[in-house]
Amino acid sequence: MLDKVKPKHYFERNDEPAYARLPLYDAPQKNRYGQSIDLAVEHPELTGKSLNINGDVSISEHPNRYKQHGFYFNADNCISCHACESACSEKNNLPPYLAYRAVGYVEGGSWPNYTRLNISMACNHCDNPVCLKGCPTRAYTKFAEYGAVLQDPDICFGCGYCTWVCPYNAPQLDMKKGHVHKCNMCVDRLEAGLKPACASACLAGALDFGVIETMPENRMQLQTQIPGFPTPAITHPNIRFQQTKSLPREMTRPDAIPLRYERDDQSGTGYRTKLRDMQRDKQWNLKKLLSSHENAHIAFTLSSQMVMGAFVMLFISQLFGLTTLSTIMNGNSKIPLLAGMLAVLGFGLIKLNLHLGKPLRFYRGFNNLRYSPVSREIAGVSLFFTGLAVYSLFNLIELPFASQLAMAGGYVALAGAVIGSWYMYKLYRIPARPFWNHWQTATAFWGGSLTLGAGLLTFISCVVTGPDANHHLIQAMALVALIGSGMEAAGHLFHGRDMVRQGGEGAASWYDQTTTYGYSYYLRNGLLTINLFALGALALAVPATTPNVVTGSLLLTSILATAIISRALFYVLVIPTTMPGAFFWRNRGFQEHARETGLADMPQTGVLPNH
Repeated sequence: MLDKVKPKHYFERNDEPAYARLPLYDAPQKNRYGQSIDLAVEHPELTGKSLNINGDVSISEHPNRYKQHGFYFNADNCISCHACESACSEKNNLPPYLAYRAVGYVEGGSWPNYTRLNISMACNHCDNPVCLKGCPTRAYTKFAEYGAVLQDPDICFGCGYCTWVCPYNAPQLDMKKGHVHKCNMCVDRLEAGLKPACASACLAGALDFGVIETMPENRMQLQTQIPGFPTPAITHPNIRFQQTKSLPREMTRPDAIPLRYERDDQSGTGYRTKLRDMQRDKQWNLKKLLSSHENAHIAFTLSSQMVMGAFVMLFISQLFGLTTLSTIMNGNSKIPLLAGMLAVLGFGLIKLNLHLGKPLRFYRGFNNLRYSPVSREIAGVSLFFTGLAVYSLFNLIELPFASQLAMAGGYVALAGAVIGSWYMYKLYRIPARPFWNHWQTATAFWGGSLTLGAGLLTFISCVVTGPDANHHLIQAMALVALIGSGMEAAGHLFHGRDMVRQGGEGAASWYDQTTTYGYSYYLRNGLLTINLFALGALALAVPATTPNVVTGSLLLTSILATAIISRALFYVLVIPTTMPGAFFWRNRGFQEHARETGLADMPQTGVLPNH
């Protein structure tokens, strides 16, 4: 039978050991999540096809070809030899700074009974692959063959959203090549009846592979969680664990993430993720805060929300005849305002596009409108930009039906603003990133739209016609900005309370905010408080108390600085539900140390020097 299942593209060794071959155990019809293990039952149209590996059109005749396979990890046996990592990296010809499979660990106890639990993890080829649904380019496919979730780097344009949504850090963003790639389940070996390279190379019998919900020989457990493994409820991963050796009540991570794992005494089984106080001092870290990899997202979200807020207020004022704002379109401020909105939004879009690993493939961002919030956000913002351009153009030229075309463009832009802003918020509601997965993200984004949009309208009008001619506008926009800033302030208060209460990665992010970036955080809070008082005074004052150029400029500068620091904290603080790293490998603290000291210049450290 083995000769029949071996396609031409994979040449089996003459002395292939028995432990490297796929087992043929009887499997149940359903897994523990109620999903069919026999994928041909639900997707018969996908069966009987070649995987076309290396151009080979042959089809394996393995009897379990259309059953969901997965990894089996016996934590009792793992000795952290990293043979699985090495075999995977060698087979896939990976650079030193990337690994599809990584071995991390958690540890606990006290001398002489100090215990370490090793965890080997790669892609879990989940029943509900959030990477597939999140990817805007449709670079991911879940195959009926073995249930493998495969990713095509040639389709990917390097946005990295799949790395955000995956709870297990499986997709790897290659900063040099500009795209993502990941574990492919070694489907070429499976077609030949062999286990993946990592499972075949395991020295201690800790890592195994086969049809999911089947138990290898001499094993006794099919658990779905061990300490350090994120909840399987997010994706229903196809991995099962054995861990029978007694562990201390508390386990900690060796990496820089301030987390620990505490036995759940109520249930008697499993561990709960808790905050670990690492006795960190309060610091500024402004340079690190303002030079993160996500600076393009800071520029894009702030600029697009600013312009959306300004336009929506302007257009609705026109529709309902609110003279305080609608008169802007009849005065000298019209051309600078329309040009300014297009310029600010264009700047944000360019920054976001250049952030992609492969910017020239930006058009692929529309490919997954069915599932991906990123595709829907891109569609909404593109619709808004198009409508705004039409609205601006036909407001500036005199042609027959120009006013009607301008209004049509305005309605298109309004629809785009609603769609774009909604999915801009939805794409950050990620279960794998608890710090973002909170309604405060909405108050930050939409409150920022009101505050920054009001600031943009006021700034351009005052520059063109002077503050003395804009008494009523300043007072009205101060009220709008006060509402927006109040939304943000309320969101921050509830967000901090909820993060501390829920514990885990959200509490760890909050801990970093009040320690590693503590002084920057207090600066943001101080500026936000000043803004609230100043905007309140402006909104409630009589028109004669219009601020002069100096005080008005200081207030606008304070609002913008608050927005930038707040948004930078939003991105730099998030701690995902990733697997534990090791003292060196996949350790954020070591990576930062390596870049600061020059160790990253040595390829063997596995850290890219330029993040």
